[in-house]
Order: sequence, then structure tokens, then C-alpha cells
Amino acid sequence: MPATGGASLTSSTPDALWSAPSLRALRPAAVSWTDLRRGRELDRCSLSVPVGARLLLVSEPDTTASALLRVLAGLSRADDGQVRIAGSSDPTAAGWGERVAYLGPESGLRTWMTPIETLHLAGELLGLSHDEQRRRIERAIAWTGIPPALAARSISRGGTDLEQRTGLAAALIAEPEVLLLDEPLRAIEAPERSRLLRITGRRLTVLLASRHPASEIGLTAHVAFVRNGRVELIAAVGDLERANLPLSHGGIAALADMRAMQRQAHRAVPA
Repeated sequence: MPATGGASLTSSTPDALWSAPSLRALRPAAVSWTDLRRGRELDRCSLSVPVGARLLLVSEPDTTASALLRVLAGLSRADDGQVRIAGSSDPTAAGWGERVAYLGPESGLRTWMTPIETLHLAGELLGLSHDEQRRRIERAIAWTGIPPALAARSISRGGTDLEQRTGLAAALIAEPEVLLLDEPLRAIEAPERSRLLRITGRRLTVLLASRHPASEIGLTAHVAFVRNGRVELIAAVGDLERANLPLSHGGIAALADMRAMQRQAHRAVPA
């Protein structure tokens, strides 16, 4: 893998769209960004993520991964570069706007509303029919475990736990192809948080930015490390274990350094 600039990864997810033999050679990208620049955070940052991948984003400084996801979600503007999601560079609803969902550390919900009201509003913004709204809301509530007793009460009465569950449910209402998760669901106990984030979907691609990689064990198949504004490492999570390194910020940085030294040594060998 290139040390800087462009990088790509392959997905080991069994239900990835391109896992079929006839499509494997095409390796369609669910998300790609090229030469992104944004202040001091991103410097010609490039990566291509295939359909069905589950990717952990770790960065140095640790705010960079969050900034990157906000650019991908259309919440922040890049100074330069291109983003393509689901084959489109158009962030409007006509392009990829309704095919992507973002869930950050702050839900942004109107907590005086109830979870049911919030989810109906999400369905209306998506232009869903009444029957389709009901189907998706029932599915989202079942997945997120919002208790019936709290579903019709204001979100604020259920605390941060209910707020974060409702935020995830609202993201799932869109049935997105790409799910961008930035430090999500931190108010929820670890076992339940892991269950909630094991979201399935034949074509679902997940990018998870985390400052605590060890808490994401089992949720992703690959890790990308962004340092000094560029992607310095793409690796399978299992590569860390094979190198006797932990799934931690330090372990990921160490593997990036090891790979960089190996590339330098390879280039130094006379032809």
C-alpha cells in the first residue's frame, strides 16, 4: 500500500457486493476521496473504500478522522479535492445525499420531541409513504431497543442513552448504503454498544472514526491510519495481532512505522 497520498483496501466482508466472482475484478468503491485538503487537518488525503467494507478510521491528531467524516457527510467543506459516494460526486439528494447517514458524538436531535415524533420526521424528510415509514420505524426501534414506555416520551426524559439510541434509529430510517460513525453511542454500555453497531446489510459500507480503537474490537475488518493529513496505513485488523501489536492508537501507529521502514528498506536494495 502507498505510504502517502492514494491508498485502497479490499473487503473481507462475506456479503460485500463485489465478493461475487463476476464483480470481484471491478472492485466498485462505495466511498472514495482524492487529494482532499482542509486546513491543517487533511493534506492530499486519498482512499478508496469498496462496497461492504467495515473500516476503522484512526488518526493523529485524533480530531482528523472526525473532520474527515464530516467532509464525507457534507457537513464541512474541503478546501480542495473530490469525494465520490455510491459513484456520485453530487452531495444533494439527487446524488448521494440520501444514500449516506452520519451519526456523530452529538445527536443534533430536538430532545423535546419524542423518539416516535423524531423518526416520523425523518421519514417525512425522506419522502416515505405512511406504510413505508411505519415499516422502517418499527424495524429501527426493534434494533435500537428503544423501550415502548419511552418511545412516546420526550427524548430528554430518557437521558443521553435514549438520545443516542434515537439518533441511531433516525440514521437507520434512511436504510443508507454508507454509514459514517464518529465516536458513536459512547453513553451506552460497551456490550450493548457493540451489539447496536453490528449493523448488517448486503451493500452497507461502514466507516467508524474512533479515538479508542480497543473499544471497536470485532466491529471492523480493516483499519486506516491518517497521520499528518494523509493515509499512512491500510491494514487488516488481524495484521496487528500477527505483528504482536494491540488494537490501540499506539499499536496502529507502530504498524504504520514498521510498514514504512519495510518500504524504505525495499527501495534501498540495489536492483
